[in-house]
Amino acid sequence: MPTSIHQIQAYIDGVLETGRFRDYCPNGLQVEGRTEIARVMTGVTACQALLDAAVEWQADLVLVHHGYFWKGEAQPITGIKRKRIQTLLAADINLMAYHLPLDAHAELGNNARLADLLGIQVEGPLKPGEDPAIGNIGTLAEPESLQAFEQRLARVLGREPQTIAGGEHPVQKVAWCTGAAERMIDLAIEQGADLYLSGEISEPVVHIARECGIHYCGAGHHATERYGVQALGERLAQEFGLEHRFVDIDNPV
Repeated sequence: MPTSIHQIQAYIDGVLETGRFRDYCPNGLQVEGRTEIARVMTGVTACQALLDAAVEWQADLVLVHHGYFWKGEAQPITGIKRKRIQTLLAADINLMAYHLPLDAHAELGNNARLADLLGIQVEGPLKPGEDPAIGNIGTLAEPESLQAFEQRLARVLGREPQTIAGGEHPVQKVAWCTGAAERMIDLAIEQGADLYLSGEISEPVVHIARECGIHYCGAGHHATERYGVQALGERLAQEFGLEHRFVDIDNPV
């Protein structure tokens, strides 16, 4: 039975506690479409390829981690922004996006889901006392070599990570934050982590890892953030009896 978009937004806002976050973009309904929702398509980013797939599948709602209207971006609705929004409006499809709330959620969040997939026991926030926590620190059940951890990461995510060895020590205490969070390596160092994992890598991080003696894995912004939105889509399907389809648009970054 179809559910209203307003019911869905109220439910997600409650589950993710969106009011607790100061974010770089609006969380929730970004482009309004039809009122009744029966089909939900999820994806990491609201790119044109995902929108085209949603039109073909006749989705009522596109739910993503990376939506539109970021702070600092140009405001005019021109170019690819115009084409994307026009696609949604012409098909009467809703667009909802959840950024930091979907990173931080203790069960459905990107960080929590990645920990589950990699067998990391979450112990606390990467930044001591931070609540809600954007990054986390935890431990593996047993110490393992950097090579073994790198191989498991590649199997889980389906891509080879960019790895910087910070010495010869094994990996057990792991700090991580998905997406573009490479400079949070400083917090990982302060916490005494053996390895820091994030999505992207930048030039200074290579030297920081080597000189501070911490391993670093850049596992892909897209690759590390595929799992939260899938989990949220599955939760909506169970809660409201909706059809759910996740579409993974390839992205090497």
